Amino acid sequence: MLHATGIYKSYGALPILKGMDFHVAKGEIVSLVGASGAGKSTLLHIVGTLDKPDRGTVILNGTDVAALQSKELSAFRNAHIGFVFQFHHLLPEFTALENVCIPAFIKRVGRKDAERRALELLERLGVAHRRDHKPGELSGGEQQRVAVARALVNNPAIVLADEPSGNLDSENATALHQLFVTLRDQLNQTFVVVTHNEELANIADRIVHIKDGRIE
Repeated sequence: MLHATGIYKSYGALPILKGMDFHVAKGEIVSLVGASGAGKSTLLHIVGTLDKPDRGTVILNGTDVAALQSKELSAFRNAHIGFVFQFHHLLPEFTALENVCIPAFIKRVGRKDAERRALELLERLGVAHRRDHKPGELSGGEQQRVAVARALVNNPAIVLADEPSGNLDSENATALHQLFVTLRDQLNQTFVVVTHNEELANIADRIVHIKDGRIE
């Protein structure tokens, strides 16, 4: 599913990633763990095409992302990659259903089909009854579940999650972690998760330890 090979990245004179090889199979949950500043989020942003490596290749779902022009890359990212962050980044003026639909609309999916898919996901994630509520009317756990539905609406090849439970209480964090396992089991969904949460790391099929820009 994902082959990142020989990845180097520096910001100015500061090297962050130092020749990293990272591979993920379809239907796998992989946790990236390590101290702050080790390079976990930088790697996630590079494999998610939000940033470019100084050197190295990223092949995602059979596509060499470096070969894509800017518009092609944006369309590829929207179609093949789902993102879940520590803060949900839902648009406050839109309802839960509308927020989930947005990536599908960008992909030019028709409204009826987008809303049907979004509602299916909200039902699967247990928040369909909140479909017409805006983010400010939702609890933290509900907001993050809506954000997961948004990440899944385009049937992405891979979901990249950066500290997805970092802003949740322990009960909601545990529920979110179990949700990832359920989505892997039921949908064969692939996840790469950056986390400091030991519980979340331990549900993964594989834990990758990163230290000083290298995989230990």
